[in-house]
Amino acid sequence: MSSSQTGPLLRMLLVGLSASACTETEAEPEMRLRDLAYAGRSDAQRLDLYLPARGEGPFPVVVLIHGGGFAEGDKSFSADSARLLSEHGIAAAAINYRLSGEAVFPAAVHDAKAAVRYLRGVSSQYDLDPGRVGAWGESAGANIASMLGTSNADPFTQDLSLGHAQQSSRISATVSWFAPIDFLSIDAEAQALGFTTHTDDVDSFESRYMGFAVQDDPAKVALANPTTYIDEDDGAFLVQVGDADPLIPYTQSVNFHAALEAALGPDAAQLDVLEGAGHGFGAFTSADNRARVVAFFETFL
Repeated sequence: MSSSQTGPLLRMLLVGLSASACTETEAEPEMRLRDLAYAGRSDAQRLDLYLPARGEGPFPVVVLIHGGGFAEGDKSFSADSARLLSEHGIAAAAINYRLSGEAVFPAAVHDAKAAVRYLRGVSSQYDLDPGRVGAWGESAGANIASMLGTSNADPFTQDLSLGHAQQSSRISATVSWFAPIDFLSIDAEAQALGFTTHTDDVDSFESRYMGFAVQDDPAKVALANPTTYIDEDDGAFLVQVGDADPLIPYTQSVNFHAALEAALGPDAAQLDVLEGAGHGFGAFTSADNRARVVAFFETFL
């Protein structure tokens, strides 16, 4: 059997298995492959792959990166977004990654890039298009997704020993939802907006992610800032943030977008500041905004 036949036949098998496994009280219409190991160094290096049930492949694929302050969360948090994409003919890979309690920066970025390379490596098996890969993250996950979108082949931000070293970790389109971008300026930006954060504290989410109080080593913290890596070869970005976010200053996203726009232009670097929106949910998960995200990926993937 040729590799070009494997992906479509696998999808047909999954459709049959999914249909036979469903009951009237427990239906799971999407085709989902659970807990695929994209690397072998940690039990955290697993992903759930959602494949479109309809349409002709090979399909574009989006890596979904959950939030949780780099310290908490699970790939199941991304299930709704994965289903949304798969319903529109886009495969979705919801990933787990090493959290800060297990390994500090840049481990999570290394994991996300390993997941991208894995998906390219198994693309024929699952009927994926290795030339159309994107990422979508929220909160801490949006920082990691944005690192994917800007750092490309930078050697510090990838660990090829995690697998599929011959594959590229570059992505073509990124959606960033309410991301912490510049850890060094979060507290000052929050104060300017009238609220208080404590990113400088040694036990803050960002400091735990770095492995030290963020102000202790500004040069290394800059390596966790996706703005550091921006250049004209980056893929497209859709940056979305609420102007009433009480946790991360919305100006983090505004400033990041300005740097992206300077390098990529207004078509490839898009910004939506959602009036009155906080840190997720609400306006972000409305039908209109979900359609906006899908349309972005359809355009740039």
